[in-house]
Order: sequence, then C-alpha cells, then structure tokens
Amino acid sequence: MSLHALDACHSEVRPGQCPPDNGASYSVILLAGGLGARLGGQDKATLLLAGEPLLGRVHRCVAPLTDDVVIVLRPDQELGPALAAAVQGAAVVRDLPGYSGVLSGMAAGLAAARHGWSLVLACDMPFVQIPLLRYLWSLHGDWDAIVPRLAVGLEPLHAFYHKRCLSPLCAALAQGLRRVSGVYETLRVRYVDEGETAPHDPQRLGFFNVNTLQDLARAHELLAR
Repeated sequence: MSLHALDACHSEVRPGQCPPDNGASYSVILLAGGLGARLGGQDKATLLLAGEPLLGRVHRCVAPLTDDVVIVLRPDQELGPALAAAVQGAAVVRDLPGYSGVLSGMAAGLAAARHGWSLVLACDMPFVQIPLLRYLWSLHGDWDAIVPRLAVGLEPLHAFYHKRCLSPLCAALAQGLRRVSGVYETLRVRYVDEGETAPHDPQRLGFFNVNTLQDLARAHELLAR
C-alpha cells in the first residue's frame, strides 16, 4: 500500500470525532470511474442521456442536497472541459493509489468527504429520487451504513456510509477483496428492504442503472414518457 493510501486509511473518524456539518448533514460521493465494459468501453460518466452526460445529470440532481460533492475518477480518467464545467464546484479525487474498483473509489471518496456521513451513488443511476434519499437518510442513527436490499440483491452504490467505514474498506483492499458486501460483516448495517423503499419510490426508478445499451435505450424511453 502506498503512503498516500495509508494516510487515507488512517483518516478514520470515530464516534464523537466527526467534523461539524456546517449547514449540511452529509456529503455526496459520485463514483464515476466505471469503464462501461458492456457499453463498448465508454466511460459511463460521459455517456449521453438526452444530450446530457450521466455524471452531469446525477450531479445536477444531488447538488442541492449538500455543500460537499466528491467525484471519484480512475487515475487515468479525465472529464473534459464541458463535463468539468457541468460539475463545477465538486471536489474531484481519484481511486486510492495502487488500487482500482468500487472499494478503492469508495475509500477515496470517504477520505475526501467533509462530513461524517456520505451518500455514495454510482454515476450511472440517472433517475435520482429525492423522497427515497430522504427516507434512507432518516434511518442513519447509530448505524455505520444504510443499504437498500432489493429482491435482486443489495444496492451498495445507492447507500449511506459513515466515515467509520473507511478503515474496514482499506483493510478489505489490503486483503485483496473486491466486493463491497464483503465488508458489511464488519459494520453495523441497517438494511432497507423493498417494502420500506416502495412508498418513497413507487416505480423503483431510483435504483435504475445503465449497464448495457439496452438499459440506455430504456432510460431514453423513460425520459420520453
């Protein structure tokens, strides 16, 4: 592990040591480093939906919720002038040196976040549902993470995490783990089942993500409606 990554891992915040909220309750971390392997290798962040890059669309939706948006990119990734202008005001960081993937992006985002809690979102979820996010946030209490649990599985990239999660994430990286769910057994996780989320997102649009060209076509259809 590099010294920079080690410093990030050691920036864990324990109960009672969280930075002040300064008018906002949580940071928003947007993971934008996806390669889009099932989309012909195109960066998901720059993928256009109704003429707007996915990252720009998601940023536009969540920016009013916080005073601290953190965008996490791959080490070799660039946003380009137009997209950089669309997410102006957001902090841009990169995966922890020496690592790649979701765990690395989450750890880098949590290390950079200014608030004790963070909403972690994948940039390929274009239909953010504010009532759903508000409900998830209302559950945070003394938990380490608030994670939706759908019939198809967990939604770790549409979830809230406390900075206490940073040290376990870094430990998982050091052990070579790749899946976020593998870290959950070390955390106090409040799972939120579909019966709880449905009243706040009846059409389940909040969890819709763009992984394939078929998903992208479906997203265009949903927007047209």
